[in-house]
Amino acid sequence: MATRPFLRKSNKATAAGKKVREVLCGNVMQHPHSLLGSDSMATVLDVLTKHDWDHVFIVDQDGAPMGRIHAVDLLKMVAKKTVNRDIAWMHSIPAQQILTHPPMTVRSTTPLLKAGALMLTHDLNQIGVVDEEGSLIGVVGHNTVARVLPRFLL
Repeated sequence: MATRPFLRKSNKATAAGKKVREVLCGNVMQHPHSLLGSDSMATVLDVLTKHDWDHVFIVDQDGAPMGRIHAVDLLKMVAKKTVNRDIAWMHSIPAQQILTHPPMTVRSTTPLLKAGALMLTHDLNQIGVVDEEGSLIGVVGHNTVARVLPRFLL
């Protein structure tokens, strides 16, 4: 009976695998798009359209994320408003009342691979990065993973 030769990973592959696990979210994060929970729905809509963003994090006075508002969900709310389509009603509704997504976050010390797995698991294109006090300090997204990880694969 023939035996298979024992294949051992090369030291180079092992070193690359270890290095990729050492890439932390805090080292590769990007600036977050955020507004205060007290900002109006009209402000959220204005900022999303002016900057061509697909979502915005809503934070409290201390910078802690309260949730995320996605542009599509906001447009659905506007479309369902059938009584009065002027923008006056949007100025009276604070952003914290229209939160559509919970604040999924990772710490700045979380490995990028773990953040990537969380984004895939929860079908997110970005995830917030918080500091030790829980304040939003950045975001990592699929674009971050695509920019950083290929250097470890090639």
